[in-house]
Amino acid sequence: QVQLVESGGGSVQAGASLRLSCAGSGASLRQYAVAWFRQAPGKEREFLATFRWSNTRTYYADSVKGRFLMSRDNAKNIVYLEMNSLKPEDTAVYYCATGNNIYYYKGDPLSFTSWGQGTQVTVSS
Repeated sequence: QVQLVESGGGSVQAGASLRLSCAGSGASLRQYAVAWFRQAPGKEREFLATFRWSNTRTYYADSVKGRFLMSRDNAKNIVYLEMNSLKPEDTAVYYCATGNNIYYYKGDPLSFTSWGQGTQVTVSS
């Protein structure tokens, strides 16, 4: 079972950028679909982006398409989420997750079985 640790969150002004990291240990992320989600207070967990290491295609939620970029470090067991033009509504706890469901690209949280502890992102206006 892979263990996941997110980092890189923080408090920023609207319009700023942040890059989140998701480091895997105990297993290679290459064997999984990896995804980013976020959860704001009082709201459901929201899918952001996902890919399989073996697939060049990345799937994004419409809410972040064009602003967020998910990438990987092929030399390390790390996945990134680069977030640009941040807005106050992006304030949430951000999580990475892994799974092997063939429908991972639909972004259903139930398709992902391992989760990190999350990292807080706060965007002020």
